[in-house]
Amino acid sequence: QVQLVESGGGLVQAGGSLRFSCAASGRTFSDYGMGWFRQAAGKEREFVAAISWNGYNKEYADSVKGRFTISRDNAKNTVYLQMNSLKPEDTAVYYCAAGRYSYATNLPGNYDYWGQGTQVTVSS
Repeated sequence: QVQLVESGGGLVQAGGSLRFSCAASGRTFSDYGMGWFRQAAGKEREFVAAISWNGYNKEYADSVKGRFTISRDNAKNTVYLQMNSLKPEDTAVYYCAAGRYSYATNLPGNYDYWGQGTQVTVSS
């Protein structure tokens, strides 16, 4: 069983920055891709960013390209999401997810484990 513990959410003004961390335990972290998803109130969960097992390959949703950066530290079993130039439309609950495969993927079905979610609210 994999446990994912997220931290770093909160309230921020538009244009501000936040950094998420997601600490994983329960399996060999460096074998698997990791991802971030989000779900705004009344909307379906959507893909944000993903990273391959070694950090070399990354994918981003078009809506966050150039503003968000995903990274990982396999020595610390942690994946990060740096969010800059935040917009009100980024307001959502953000979820860390542990992938089934080693590569980066934007498909929710390719993730086996999910964090508890952390709220981000961007005020205008």
